[in-house]
Formats: sequence, structure tokens, C-alpha cells
Amino acid sequence: MSRIETVDPSTATGRAKELLDGIKVKLGVTPNMMRAMANSPSVLGAYLQFSGALADGDLSTKTRERISLTVAQENLCDYCLGAHSAIGKSVGLSADQIRDARHAAADDPKSDAILKFASKVVTKRGRVSDADLSVLKAAGVSDGEIAEIVANTALNLFTNYFNHVSEVEVDFPAAESLEPVADSACSSCQA
Repeated sequence: MSRIETVDPSTATGRAKELLDGIKVKLGVTPNMMRAMANSPSVLGAYLQFSGALADGDLSTKTRERISLTVAQENLCDYCLGAHSAIGKSVGLSADQIRDARHAAADDPKSDAILKFASKVVTKRGRVSDADLSVLKAAGVSDGEIAEIVANTALNLFTNYFNHVSEVEVDFPAAESLEPVADSACSSCQA
């Protein structure tokens, strides 16, 4: 049971109703996480604006979803793992790409560098080294893309933490179990 009440879109009023109605139109559903955020229309509005702004950036939808999976795995966020596994599939990520992203890995060097960096931003709490940035730049990642990686990581930290605090019911299919890999950058994947 959710530790923060979810707002029923049919009885919501004011700004919360406007936001929830907009989500329903765009997505066809109103996910529980957003219903819980609607207790504070400022929080839900900020989440939607931040997410929307990043969607207009240089990182592709697939890359943003991969980052979401990497961060969710690092934080063991079941809600986000389920949501981003489903969304990743819907935007064209294969089951292997979804699994690899959870291990902070990808089949191409640039994506691989991006995911490993996102993982380091989480595990090092943003205190990455010059060498970490050099690896990104050597893989062809621009300064603008680095800024977007940090922003996407921060957005996902917010949703992961919100879901940990609220314990909203996961209304997406559960993410598949993940087998640990020996050379993974994902510290939480190794037990």
C-alpha cells in the first residue's frame, strides 16, 4: 500500500486535475507515481516540465530510457525498473538492450560510455573524476550531452527517491529478474 495517497483523477480539482487530465490524454493512463505526485501540483508540474524539457534535448529517447534503466538499477527502484522496461520496449529497445542498460552497458561505444558515466554519477554522488569525463569525450560525447546525462540522471534520482518514499503500487509489468555479470559497472547488480 502506498505511503502517500494517490490522487483519484476523477475527483481531482484545480491544477492537479489539469495536470492529471493532460497525462491521461498524452499517455492514455495515469501512472500511480504521477497520481501520488499530484498531492502537490507543484511537484507534478515540475516533474512534467523537467521531463518535457529533456525530451527536447540532444539525447535520443532510447538513450534517455537507457539512462533511466541504469539509474533505476543502481537505486533498486522497482517502480522505475518496471516503467522504463516497458517504455524502453515501446521505443524500440530490445530485451538485451534493456538488460544491458540495467548493467550500465551498451553494444556501441558511445552509449556504453554514457551509461557507465550515469552509473558513476549515481555511485559517486556526482563527484566524477577528470578521467571519467575524458572517457566520455573520447567516445564522442559533447559537453551539451554531458550536461543532459547529468540532468537525466538527476530526474531519475528524483523519481527513484520519490517512489522509495511513497512506495506507490507498481502499475507496470514487473521488470525481469537480472542475473549479475562479473564486469558490470552496476554495483547493485553484483551480490
